[in-house]
Amino acid sequence: MSTPSNVPLDSPPPFVAPPTTAATRPMYWSIRRELWENRSITIAPLAVAALVLFGVLISTIGLPRKMRTLPTLDPAKQHAVVVMPFSMAPAPIMLATFLVGMFYSLDALYGERRDRSILFWKALPVSDRTTVLSKAAIPLVVLPLIAFVLGVATQAVILLWSTAVLLGNGLSPATLWAEVRFIQDPLITLYGLTVHVLWFAPIYGWLLLVSVWARRTPVLWAALPLLGVGILERMALNTSHFASLLRYRVTGAIEEAFAVNPQHGAVGIVDQISQLDPARFLSTPDLWIGLILTAAFLAAAVRLRRTREPI
Repeated sequence: MSTPSNVPLDSPPPFVAPPTTAATRPMYWSIRRELWENRSITIAPLAVAALVLFGVLISTIGLPRKMRTLPTLDPAKQHAVVVMPFSMAPAPIMLATFLVGMFYSLDALYGERRDRSILFWKALPVSDRTTVLSKAAIPLVVLPLIAFVLGVATQAVILLWSTAVLLGNGLSPATLWAEVRFIQDPLITLYGLTVHVLWFAPIYGWLLLVSVWARRTPVLWAALPLLGVGILERMALNTSHFASLLRYRVTGAIEEAFAVNPQHGAVGIVDQISQLDPARFLSTPDLWIGLILTAAFLAAAVRLRRTREPI
């Protein structure tokens, strides 16, 4: 027999608090959404890694001949001949991810206005700040992680294939394994990716700001103001300080973050922990100025997205 209820029939239903979600869930799913909608984020680095791997594996045809000539070289050149493919393999993959990050940033906020999907995404309980930061996380976090994994995997495949080639030609791979630095190489790759991401952060921030502001051809709006300032300075003052500043922003990370050993400088190999100079890099004023500009660009992008409508 049921107990009679004392609640009137016409009373409103009791209030039930909506389930709370973790603060990180909207950010997580926003990043997942970017990966779903932009397949090139992963396809392009994979394609470059495959191309690099194919080229290096083809070049190992001449590896037995190089190994036979090693005793005629001085120790520094012997090391360079052996480790050059391993040290240089991640570089094209890193470059590809940086380029993908720039093109992605330029279209990230412009594309959702162009295809009018911004109306749908704004209807969801995801803030403009979360949306902008999730898009910034692609070039600043996701793509570097992809480059790191692909770079290390490529080096491992090259090492195993080179070992098989030497064994197949009756040569010992002991010298090869002795010269390759298994612990140092991944650390150097991770360090190089980190310093370049921090150094390029204002570039990504600027491109995201232009992406949310421009109504047409964001690539022109991203480049023309910079070109205009450089041309105006050249015409008015006959100097090129602004152009030098832009060039330094693109290439200065290597200069500030690495202390290249002179005996390795000729061949461009960075494969020793002693060649890293994080103290100098972190004490560089241009790094912190760039990070402050990045924060300002992203904050401006968040504010602009609140009022942006489809194109």
